[in-house]
Amino acid sequence: MSTVDWTAWRQQAEEPEAEGLRERKKRLTRQRLSDTATEMFMEHGFDAVRVAEIAEVCGVSEKTVFNYFPTKESLVLDLGETTMAALRVALADPARSAVEAVLQILSGELRGMTSWIAAQDDPVEAAAKVGRFGALTRSTPSLRAYHRDMTDRLVAVAAEVLARRTRMSPDAPEPQIAATALLGLWSIQFQSLRKHLDGVRSPEQVHEAVTADVRRAATLIDTGLAAFETLTGQTRPATTPSP
Repeated sequence: MSTVDWTAWRQQAEEPEAEGLRERKKRLTRQRLSDTATEMFMEHGFDAVRVAEIAEVCGVSEKTVFNYFPTKESLVLDLGETTMAALRVALADPARSAVEAVLQILSGELRGMTSWIAAQDDPVEAAAKVGRFGALTRSTPSLRAYHRDMTDRLVAVAAEVLARRTRMSPDAPEPQIAATALLGLWSIQFQSLRKHLDGVRSPEQVHEAVTADVRRAATLIDTGLAAFETLTGQTRPATTPSP
């Protein structure tokens, strides 16, 4: 079965500088499983395809599939683990504001996708495939639920790192709302991609348009987050509402 290399933009960020034969084989197996699953889900629908069928097409056992992917949903929505690792590193850097750190991650993810589209033989069809992939995730309840769960996990990680920056508890209101606002920028990027991947704009034009939308949203929350980063975690007296 011929498949589109859906994981190409993720591998650009994840592939190590020095990779042994065993690690390379595992990476390529994981990529083939994800790419094959994505093609089958898009052709037949997520619920109509069993994991055993994906395993059969790839010439492996069903157990092997689950060794690489803990759930059926993670076969197509596995980018969250990479984003989580990036958040842990970027948000911990005191030399950058939280907004700058997140914008850098988003820019890298967007550049990976638009570069992949530009590298395909038919960029217009490649952009359409990305659009259909987005439609698949939006129209499948279990994929939507998996995405919401992953977002909650990303918020928790971001809140934990932000809390350390300000010497606060991760469950304090300030790091919680700051993390929620930052993760909201991913939703802006996804929505903007949906709007601008219209088959008319070039990949570079899509990148510029989406980046502009994300930065507009980031500007709106930047002031509040800048104030958050001045906090030290010391207890402040509660204010009493005016009668």
